[in-house]
Amino acid sequence: MNAALLTVGDELLDGDTANTNATWLAAELADRGVTTKRVLTVPDETDVIAEATRRYSERFDAVVVTGGLGGTPDDVTMDGVAAAFGCDLVENDLARADIERHLEAITDEYPDLNVDISEEASIPAGARPLINQVGLSPGCVLENVYVLPGIPSEMKGMFEEVADEFDGDVDSRYLYTEEPEASLIDRLNEVRECFGVRVGCYPDREAGHNRLKISDSDGESLAAAEAWLRERVVLSE
Repeated sequence: MNAALLTVGDELLDGDTANTNATWLAAELADRGVTTKRVLTVPDETDVIAEATRRYSERFDAVVVTGGLGGTPDDVTMDGVAAAFGCDLVENDLARADIERHLEAITDEYPDLNVDISEEASIPAGARPLINQVGLSPGCVLENVYVLPGIPSEMKGMFEEVADEFDGDVDSRYLYTEEPEASLIDRLNEVRECFGVRVGCYPDREAGHNRLKISDSDGESLAAAEAWLRERVVLSE
């Protein structure tokens, strides 16, 4: 299974907000054996969101879109996803009921909160609503596109509701060495060519070592590649 991540928000492109959602989601997908093939950040523009969603939906098994949900003028992600599939936004009964419950629960804390419930509860026609257990704005699933909030706590909570739908077969092994990266090039090329695995070297200057990562969907090839490297690389603890 492969996936693409589409993060939405001018604040990400302006550098006002760190894109922690993409890093967290990529790690979660990797833990489930899913290969993230693309990570793209787009502005709060309906046509750009629509084009990227449509293109990635056609090319990858799953697309996870985060950010741009809510009632402010720049929250146009649902519009973009709807446009990608040529459908309208319609009020969803389950989403509306959850929003009403949430608003009732916080009415004492925010007595003057003015929310257009119908607009907040609107998702692309035919989409499956994803209830927001932490915040207000619902997400949805439309075909192979998962739309999640941009607020990290809300995004994480909603992803957990659909996490079981992401199931790949890629596994990874990690080795650590203090050998210089440049001296490892020939051996890394050789292990990739011999066993057909993906291999990467990632320096960690604070820890004082290089992290070698080997990945593959074939357990035997992965184990053989790991054993080969263990015999030829000076490993650190």
